[in-house]
Amino acid sequence: MSDELKTRISAFARLRNYFLTGLIICAPVGITIYLVWSLIGWIDSWIIPYIPIVYNPDTYLPFSIPGFGLVVAVTVITVVGFLTANYIGRTIWSYGEVLLGRMPLVRNLYSGLKQIFQTVLSDKSSSFQEVGLIEYPRKGLWAIIFIATDTRGEVDVRLKKIKQDTVSVFLPTTPNPTSGFLLFVPKKDVTILDMSVEEAAKLVISAGLVSPDTVKIADKEKQISAKKAPRTRRQPVSAKPSKVD
Repeated sequence: MSDELKTRISAFARLRNYFLTGLIICAPVGITIYLVWSLIGWIDSWIIPYIPIVYNPDTYLPFSIPGFGLVVAVTVITVVGFLTANYIGRTIWSYGEVLLGRMPLVRNLYSGLKQIFQTVLSDKSSSFQEVGLIEYPRKGLWAIIFIATDTRGEVDVRLKKIKQDTVSVFLPTTPNPTSGFLLFVPKKDVTILDMSVEEAAKLVISAGLVSPDTVKIADKEKQISAKKAPRTRRQPVSAKPSKVD
């Protein structure tokens, strides 16, 4: 192979590496900006039509303000939370809930959604704080799960009759982790992982291409083993008696 051909191949390899490096940098940034922009536009399309024309800046400005609907939505939600935090607001809202409770179809939908939001957004909630592994869909195959909570209600009562202490877990699908399966799994069959929920979500979305740093996992295991190791007391050194002539 001639030197000229080697030079061309090396130059092409450098250009390819430059392109791949730029793609790794630009693709996540571009996709993130696109998704955020699409979300802001979707919220604006829902909120802005309900804003009075007098308060809508798009009516008297030569350009539209993206995100104005999002700001209005956040402001309204905050004001509603402030008003319902006092006694009068809670009283009015309780009457509204009584009215919703009398509607056959609406009450089931409202009560279910309310319980979900209270569970997920509660400060004391421990839901989806741990990640684990289970053998699914058969023995020998393992799947990532997000541990929701201990099984409750009638399902827990029925399973305890057959001596099964279970947890409610969510098994996400790849590459869309928002869809998946609700499973009630015996606690003894769940292997708890040290990775965070964010790291597990990246692993699911990337179909296994992005995995947590093994160095961090090794450090965590060392810290856990150091905590479990028994501490030995240091024995005091006894002074030797001096010889008397």
